[in-house]
Amino acid sequence: MPSLTVRNIPDGLLDRIRILSIHERRSINNEVLAILEKGVESQIVTELNKPQSILSKSTQIDLWKDLCGKWTDDRKTDEIIEDIYNARTKGRDVNL
Repeated sequence: MPSLTVRNIPDGLLDRIRILSIHERRSINNEVLAILEKGVESQIVTELNKPQSILSKSTQIDLWKDLCGKWTDDRKTDEIIEDIYNARTKGRDVNL
């Protein structure tokens, strides 16, 4: 199994990990693995926006219907779209 070395851990952070490991009755190594696993899972859920996909399709449609018409703006649709495009930052050129 691969291993990982973590350096320059602040004293306060290591103290908190020690406290957690004692509380959870784990070794420091196993506590760090548990923390990493929870953190990575949380990050993946956040990045992939999974909480929204948990909602049923009909619930998502109902939510969209509730939002429909709530945004008021004096500009015409074309003006809004143009403003959105103009507000975007320039990225790298991609040739497909």
